[in-house]
Amino acid sequence: MTVSLKAMTYFTTALRHGNIAKAAAELNIAASAVSTAIDQIEAAFGLTPVTRQRSRGIQPTASGIVIARKCAGLLEDYRAIMAEGADLKQSLTGRLRIGYYAPIAPAFLPQILAACLPRDGQVELHLEECDNDTAQDGLLNGKYDAILFVSEDARPSIQFDTLITARPYCLVPAAHRFARQSSVTMAEIAQEPLVVLNRPVAAAYYRGLFDTCAQGPSIAAYANATEMVRSLVSTGHGCAILNMRPRTADSYAGGAVVALPIADPLPALTLSVGYDTARRRRLVQHFVSACRDHFATLGPGQCVVSPADMPGGDV
Repeated sequence: MTVSLKAMTYFTTALRHGNIAKAAAELNIAASAVSTAIDQIEAAFGLTPVTRQRSRGIQPTASGIVIARKCAGLLEDYRAIMAEGADLKQSLTGRLRIGYYAPIAPAFLPQILAACLPRDGQVELHLEECDNDTAQDGLLNGKYDAILFVSEDARPSIQFDTLITARPYCLVPAAHRFARQSSVTMAEIAQEPLVVLNRPVAAAYYRGLFDTCAQGPSIAAYANATEMVRSLVSTGHGCAILNMRPRTADSYAGGAVVALPIADPLPALTLSVGYDTARRRRLVQHFVSACRDHFATLGPGQCVVSPADMPGGDV
């Protein structure tokens, strides 16, 4: 039989007063509840913790004194843990665990973290790239404090704030004939070999963009990392369609690439930040606010190719 913290509280209060009625008055409960707690202690340990005397209240036995001392220690530890937990919830310290399904997160996540975290080294960062499902699983099971993910595929139980809506764009080598154009159409892209980002959500989305084209694309390569896609494009393996761009026009392979708006009206992908709205630590709140602030000001212009990038275009 287990003993609850409530029973320990009632028991130690009764022994401190030496009287069940006085303990009940302090605790603002019925005297029968205090008596029941004493009975639970007795049943759990198989000992007699107190002697009840009609006129003199209750007296602890030797065993009861030992049990009361242990219970008091446990209750004190419990109160300390709860106080420390409350302090942690309000502090900008501890561990911040972020899962992200955003291949170009290195282009903006360090800036966001620098803007919201204290510089005294009291925060330990854990950043993990993952797929969209794994990010959501990690938030729901407590592995991550916050996630960056594509919210078109959001589960009903995930709470999130939308950060940016990113239209697809075409990526070509700097020497490609498309690079001299202000924009490109899906029909033109379909005539070129295509390098496909083969990630969950992304691959099906990119294939679907060609549904209205008379001719589907010729696939030159599949790659599951954005930087590999960019390097393949920069070295002439084909064109690619992506949604977010880093802040550099150079690939890991050293070649330059050009991002072109696509003239066709196409569905976009939405980058969002997910978090637990019910149990948010102050540190997580700061991170979420910094994400919103970043993309509300400087962020979108850095990583999204929009119709405004075309001559006479509108956002």
